[in-house]
Amino acid sequence: MLVIIHGNLRTMEERDYADGYLRIEEGRITALGDMREYDGAGRPDGPDVRVIDAKGSLVMPGLIEAHCHMGITEEKKGMEGDDCNETVDPVTPYLRAIDAINPMDDAFHDALQAGITAAMIGPGSANVVGGQFAFVKTHGRCIDEMIVKAPAAMKVAFGENPKVNYAGQNVSPATRMAIAAMLREELTKARAYEKKISEEPAAERNFRYECWLPVLRGEIPLKAHAHRADDILTAVRIAKEFGLKMTLDHCSEGHLILEELKEAGFPAIVGPDMASRNKIEVRNMAFKTAGQLGRSGILTAVTTDHPVSKIQFLPICAGLAVKEGMSMEEGFRSITINPAKICGVDDRIGSLAVGKDGDVAIFDGNPMEVFTRTLCTVIEGKIVYYDEECGLLC
Repeated sequence: MLVIIHGNLRTMEERDYADGYLRIEEGRITALGDMREYDGAGRPDGPDVRVIDAKGSLVMPGLIEAHCHMGITEEKKGMEGDDCNETVDPVTPYLRAIDAINPMDDAFHDALQAGITAAMIGPGSANVVGGQFAFVKTHGRCIDEMIVKAPAAMKVAFGENPKVNYAGQNVSPATRMAIAAMLREELTKARAYEKKISEEPAAERNFRYECWLPVLRGEIPLKAHAHRADDILTAVRIAKEFGLKMTLDHCSEGHLILEELKEAGFPAIVGPDMASRNKIEVRNMAFKTAGQLGRSGILTAVTTDHPVSKIQFLPICAGLAVKEGMSMEEGFRSITINPAKICGVDDRIGSLAVGKDGDVAIFDGNPMEVFTRTLCTVIEGKIVYYDEECGLLC
């Protein structure tokens, strides 16, 4: 059992507690509330009980990165550690992130040190269809034991990246038209496969199209890499044609088409706005985008797109979005409950509530401010990062 006392609890639920407590047992939150209630119940005792006296520090849900490539594009390893893009075939839906994520990538420790307890990780955007993302916790050595949801999304990409990757190879896609056509063709074949196996249960299974079934059944979304306004709207057009769930990842020109996106109803994962504008399609990239989308009623999360910008700067990216017009409350939500909802895991994480995973971050201030330190990071009731100088452990 882990008990946190005297914390400034920001729960991301309906009620916060300026002087509160939180109890985690067997990996799940079993109680939380005002310290006056806790004092009345008595102090827990026993050899298996650990107590953290937060001393007024901010206690909140572990932060969540909604789109990144850590462990697939490893730091410090160059080509040997780069498994992000299979650049020999523009349509590779059968690739699985879990087969390439290396939990020993240094980025995982950086994430824990920043209070980030979970991340959506998957292939890059060199292909029209890149493969399956996985949603994982950020602590562990065996990826199979870190999985929250896999597959969690199917990566598709629009715009410059697929065009650039296959330029000069005398193969498609060479244009935006080809990108859209290839995705439509793939989805049409996948629909035909779905129909066939529903009508003929004994039919031979096809590995290439089997991976599309969770997408076609609405169990997981398309994860659409799209920066430019026209590419975003192409993604919307195709998702509507096939009746699919989708997240709009990057969405750099989303602020230019607010009414259209609000009507479309798809959530957005905005960023990496801390990166350079090194491509034509990101020339309008700005921290103001996330705030404008959020104010328009679009469910919005902030991303670093690690390693494009570093995973540990996730809360700072949210802070810069707040600086450029996002509300403070939406800033907190953009790295906690919003990404949890967008990634389809809010039944387990994203807020502090009884029954949810005991994933908690403790900060000595607002994590969106640059001078704030992470004092402790907890995943499923286990302390996975602790600042020895903070003196919070009783």
